[in-house]
Amino acid sequence: MNRRTFLRNVGLAAAGALAGCNKVLPEIAAVTNKNNIGSTTTDATSNIIAPLKKIPEWRGFNISDYFQPDPWYVGENTPEELFKYVADWGFDFIRLPVAYPNYLDLAAGQQNINAGDVYKIDETKADKIQNTIYLAQKYNLHVSLNLHRAPGYCVSAGYHEPYNLWTQQDAQDAFVYHWSYWAKRFKNMSTQKISFDLVNEPCYREDVNNTSSKTTAVPGATYRTVAQAATLAIRKENANFYVIADGNNGATDPVSELADLNIAQSCRGYVPYEITHYKAPWVFPDPAYQPIPVWPGEMGGRYYSRATMEEYYKPWIDLAKSGVGVHCGECGAWKETPHDVFLAWFGDVLDILTSNGIGFALWDLKGEFGILNSNRSDIQYEDWYGYKLDRSLLALMQSKK
Repeated sequence: MNRRTFLRNVGLAAAGALAGCNKVLPEIAAVTNKNNIGSTTTDATSNIIAPLKKIPEWRGFNISDYFQPDPWYVGENTPEELFKYVADWGFDFIRLPVAYPNYLDLAAGQQNINAGDVYKIDETKADKIQNTIYLAQKYNLHVSLNLHRAPGYCVSAGYHEPYNLWTQQDAQDAFVYHWSYWAKRFKNMSTQKISFDLVNEPCYREDVNNTSSKTTAVPGATYRTVAQAATLAIRKENANFYVIADGNNGATDPVSELADLNIAQSCRGYVPYEITHYKAPWVFPDPAYQPIPVWPGEMGGRYYSRATMEEYYKPWIDLAKSGVGVHCGECGAWKETPHDVFLAWFGDVLDILTSNGIGFALWDLKGEFGILNSNRSDIQYEDWYGYKLDRSLLALMQSKK
């Protein structure tokens, strides 16, 4: 349900803590200082400015073990054999969205996060996340660690954050601290094995705790400041680490303000929502009134086809052609979308992406958007060692490698 509030608000328009740990390192503070917005020439930023480089065309899956933004959520651990299946099927990538309260030292059932809680990292909980990463890497899968919920922001609201990532320095300092923490944990790891996806689906919400607060794009200069500071913290530990920034406005729009920072960018494969979220109750409250989607065809008052998808992805393709790494961090469709419509649409989307050197990650590996145990009623599943495998979807994804 990680897209619940964002999709509700923007609808279809887009087709313990150590003493002194809240002190940001001086070289990082120099970047986050509001007087340095947009600067690329200071010594503090010299190790993140490098010749632009492509990222690998990673293809794989998201896993949702730690993504839930509620601090009391306990996810289901992905069994080791699933990582083996992913590798055996020929894929090489796992995106791991994490809500940061999942690795804080919080009271049982604590819902509200306060400023004093944000730096209380529970090493045992962080070890659990690290062990999941190691388990995927055991099968030569690259893992992209993402903060699905970060200090001061989550695309889903309805919880308590002590501050706003986009407007308050304390939140930005905490954001940098968390990325510095994770980069230190993996500083000696090959950059072919891990990357860092800064924050899931950024958008601007005046009140980060209000589910009905209107969302807009984050001001580009603000996004640059936040992303640049976190990237500096990460590359202070290992200058070769891949860093990924999700597109603005919920990962729908490329971010020109980041194009010179050697930061890759991540788009989404959720347009049109009438296909990808057909009858999803957190997006369409009255699914009974939704027309059955078709592909190609008219949906939501607009005709959609491969040509409209090419138009939608053109800014991302242009960004990739300019030398900036581009990846589609999430894509797919919920279980109620007619399977033949889903495959026809998804085949066009994947073909557009991969023919332009852009990899992808299905949301998710297992579950109602996934390739295993998706609970669809309109397909014949293949038994796969006790799991229900959508063989047609697997074959489509394999054909785009």
